[in-house]
Amino acid sequence: MKSSAFLAAILVLLSLSLPACRKSEAMQSGAMPSEENSSDEQHSEEEHLEHKILATSPVAEDVISTQQYVCQIHSRRHIEVRALEGGYLEAIPVHEGQIVEEGELMFKIIPTLYQAKLDAEAAEADLARIELANTKKLHERGGVSEREVALYEAKYAKAQAQLKLARAELNFANIRAPFPGIIDRLYEQQGSLIEEGDVLTTLSDNSVMWVYFNVPEARYLEYKAGLDKDKANLQVELKLANHETFPQPGEISTIEADFNNETGNIKFRADFPNPDGLLRHGQTGTILIHRELKDAIVIPQRATFEILAKRYAYVIGDDGVVHQREIVIQTEMDDIFVIKEGLKAGEKIVLEGIRQVRDGDKVEYEFRDPVEVLGHLKNKAE
Repeated sequence: MKSSAFLAAILVLLSLSLPACRKSEAMQSGAMPSEENSSDEQHSEEEHLEHKILATSPVAEDVISTQQYVCQIHSRRHIEVRALEGGYLEAIPVHEGQIVEEGELMFKIIPTLYQAKLDAEAAEADLARIELANTKKLHERGGVSEREVALYEAKYAKAQAQLKLARAELNFANIRAPFPGIIDRLYEQQGSLIEEGDVLTTLSDNSVMWVYFNVPEARYLEYKAGLDKDKANLQVELKLANHETFPQPGEISTIEADFNNETGNIKFRADFPNPDGLLRHGQTGTILIHRELKDAIVIPQRATFEILAKRYAYVIGDDGVVHQREIVIQTEMDDIFVIKEGLKAGEKIVLEGIRQVRDGDKVEYEFRDPVEVLGHLKNKAE
């Protein structure tokens, strides 16, 4: 009996001490929250409650909108110089890369066939001239009628025409520059036997360069709606492959007649004077179209968010309640949006903390001067 009572007392003591041991082990292993962890959580919650939304306002100001398009550069006139007659290439008085003037001799060919034809036609013309002269003398003496004289006059005129044709065909052997330009690579060398139609070189008139670029349909409609009526506010620049800007300004001169149904684009052409000959046929670059927008509504891009391909901003009312509002973007500039519809200058919008608010929430916010905000963005972009 005594041993049973003693054993029961030991079990009671063990049952009382076991929870205390488990609690001590849990605190040592970190399983239970310590006073320090509880204090950190309370401090973080207080910070979250004290955090305010940053707000700013759209502003109306004059801005420069820039559109960029990849482009191809072409000479105003770029042709293949071909042989009009066959024969041996007798002389090449020009060299590759040379600038030639209009009418300057570039190639001289020996066309043996046409030289012989010219000699034959010259002889026929002399014969017709002699026959006409004899007939006229006979007519003066009454030996032949006026009809006979007219017949030999026609024969002589025909011989003269045949002689001019032969001389023109022979002149085709002397190939001259049809306009001022730069000679490209020479495809044939002196002494080569060439045939009619063979390419001898190419000639480029680089005094003015034609720069082609593709414009989407929406941009085309925008241009036709306003840009072509106010070209004074339109500046066209050309950025070259080395990222340098071509010193001469350009001008949009031509829009092609048809859209490309596969891409939805239409081709524009801008003309650039090229007095120093820096631009060459076949180069590539980027067209920059700058347009001044008067009193444009401007906001930072980070003050917006997108849902299902539509753009929105949170507008803060006078009562501090935020409302989601759809906006339409007119153009994009670095970190700035130019607003076409949806916002007015002076309204308050959420700048930072967009993910912390919902439509209809009443928020506390800190207002930032929009001039300061936009100035920071511009300095960052520069």
